Order: sequence, then C-alpha cells, then structure tokens
Amino acid sequence: MKQGLIVVLLVVGVSLFMIWAWQRHLIYFPSAGPVPGAQTVIDGGRDVTLETSDGLALGAWFVPGGDPNGFTVLVANGNAGDRSLRAPLARALTDEGFNVLLFDYRGFGGNPGHPSEDGLASDARAAYRFLIEDRDTEPERLIYVGESLGAAVVTELATEHPPAGLVLRSPFVDLATVGRVHYPWLPVRLLLRDRYPVVDHLERLNVPTAIVYGTKDTIVPPEQSRAVAKAAGDQTTIVGVEGAGHNDQALLDGRQLIQAIVALAGQIGGPR
Repeated sequence: MKQGLIVVLLVVGVSLFMIWAWQRHLIYFPSAGPVPGAQTVIDGGRDVTLETSDGLALGAWFVPGGDPNGFTVLVANGNAGDRSLRAPLARALTDEGFNVLLFDYRGFGGNPGHPSEDGLASDARAAYRFLIEDRDTEPERLIYVGESLGAAVVTELATEHPPAGLVLRSPFVDLATVGRVHYPWLPVRLLLRDRYPVVDHLERLNVPTAIVYGTKDTIVPPEQSRAVAKAAGDQTTIVGVEGAGHNDQALLDGRQLIQAIVALAGQIGGPR
C-alpha cells in the first residue's frame, strides 16, 4: 500500500513537472513560416523589420491607409498562426483610412526566438518604436488592437506607452483564469510561468477602450470578456457579436469589429 502511494506520488510529480516544463507548447501555436511578401497579399503593403531590445529582427508588414491625417492601428495577434492570417483585418482597416502595422512575435512566422510573456512584451515595444521613430506616428493618433492573447500584450504595452485608444477582441481576465476553463483538474495558477494579467493592467489605465467578443466563444468564455470590460472603466464600449465563436470570421474582420474600431477613432476625435 505504501509503495503504491509512493509510485502514484512520483507519477503525479513527474507529470506536473513535465507540464510545467512544456507548458509554453500548450500556450503558443506559431506557424513555422516563412510568411509571403506583403505586396503579394495586400496592395500597398510593405515588408518592414522590427528590432527588439534583446537583438531580434522580427518580420512585419506596414500597410498605409488612404487618409494621411488618420489613425494608425498596431495589431497584436493571438497565440496562433502568423500575420498573413490578419491580412483581411488590415484590408478592412485600410479601406476605412487607417494605417496598419501587422507583426509576428518571436518564434512566429519564421522569426527567431521563442515566445514568452516577457518576450512578447519586448516585441510589442519594438512595434511601438517602429511606428513612433520610423513612421513618425503621434501617440495621440495610435490605436492598439489586440486579439485574444494579443489583448494581454497591448494592455501591458499601454501601461508604459498609453495609446489614444484600445480595442480588445476576446480578452480574458488573466491566463490562469482562462486556463482553468480548459484544464480544471490542474493547479494552473501554481504551474504557470506566463501570467498575462489583463485586468490588473487595465486597472492602471485611463484610455478609451472597446471590448469585442463572441457570445458563443468556447475558448475565452464571454463572461471573461465582460469582466475585462467592467475593469476597463467608464470610457469603455462593449460589443457582443451574437453567435460568434473565437475563431469565426466575424471576429477577424467582421462588420461589428471594424465598426467598433471606427467608432473608437471617432470617440477619440480629430480628423481621420
């Protein structure tokens, strides 16, 4: 009996260690790349390179909009794929006059490095520096759009470099909270190396914000996105896309998402 208990404890211990050691393979699902050239995917798109503070060169696309006095949108992807999957979003936004920057995190789309919370934060700062220093973008004309995990990335970026506005698509409260939905039998909060505390970051901000989520999302439950909206404060608009799941087209470049970004730009004010 005693030996059997020891064996069980060893198996559990080894299993938890393996989950801890390999957990980032359960969080990040990058495409291997390479990503096609911007011009082959989006008319007017330009291939650009972002330089991170730790010496990585990241692939990105800059797509100019039709309105030279308009806003620029920095798009932070979710945890899967690469920037080519966000091309429909960029096309829809440039049709509305926005400039758009699509970029891939380290380890995604053929980029060097391995994804982690600190690494993605560094990558987002590289994207910000490119827009401010290379494109002469004024911070008061800059909108961050974050998709799922990307919502966590841009809220963290906003604590250091506040934008004119934030659009969070399918945001979660924090990674542990959403992790418990999918792995209820694990001590997720104890095991996690990456935290992504979206609500904690939002509580430090005072930025016009739009929350867009799908009412049938089974990956990030709708109640989590509504909790994020509550934490975002008085300057927040919430848009529930009826019947939409996490990866549905309606939440990639659908009318309600694009209108939410356009409306936020109008709320911020000034010429577009």
